[in-house]
Amino acid sequence: MAEIGKYFMFLGNLFVNREAFRTYYRLVMEECVSIGLGSLFLVALVATFMGAVTTVQTAFNMVSPLIPKFVISQVVREMTVLELAPTIIAIIFAGKVGSSMSGLLGTMRITEQIDALEVMGINSVSYLVLPKIIASILMYPMLVIVAGVCALLGGYIVGIFAEVITPNDYVVGLRYSFNPFTITFALIKSVVFAFLVSSISCYQGYYTHGGALEVGVSSTKAVTNSVIAILISDYLLAQLLLAQ
Repeated sequence: MAEIGKYFMFLGNLFVNREAFRTYYRLVMEECVSIGLGSLFLVALVATFMGAVTTVQTAFNMVSPLIPKFVISQVVREMTVLELAPTIIAIIFAGKVGSSMSGLLGTMRITEQIDALEVMGINSVSYLVLPKIIASILMYPMLVIVAGVCALLGGYIVGIFAEVITPNDYVVGLRYSFNPFTITFALIKSVVFAFLVSSISCYQGYYTHGGALEVGVSSTKAVTNSVIAILISDYLLAQLLLAQ
């Protein structure tokens, strides 16, 4: 409970003694480039293979001749939009971006760079952490959209070349009984996951004490705690937004 209280106090310090808007604009743009472009290739690669594997495995289990072929792409669509794109990519996001944020802030802490900012009268939490959180909230939903497109495209390509589904059946399955709210739900989850990963990772790095070994420990804790928070929030959001 003490850690949770310290975390919320950390979040409260984000909005105290802020810098000028132009300062945050520059910092946010730099973080957007680092987070978005730096993660784009990995996200696209993982999502493409997730879609491909999901298509092949779904087709392998569709053994009944009474089940139409377009159900394969329908299953791929639902799995991609509801879970694979927002949730699985969030875990990868935590491992890549979250650990990087924690390691950077941890290094700044043990080399007394954060202390130097505090001596100059700068709110180090707001100056260092707030741009990272804003950039994550802006960029991660875009990465989720890219992941969804790549997963569906990967499923399409593998389905055609493996001859488990025709192009027409794949497109029909993507359109069949489509609920637009699933897209909204995925984007809501992506915003929540981005906030949790960035804030938890920055919290762990900011309060690092010791030496290089402790920086590594903080990065590990950041990823572990972020994944736990993602899974818990995933369940809670599903209960709140999808439960009838």
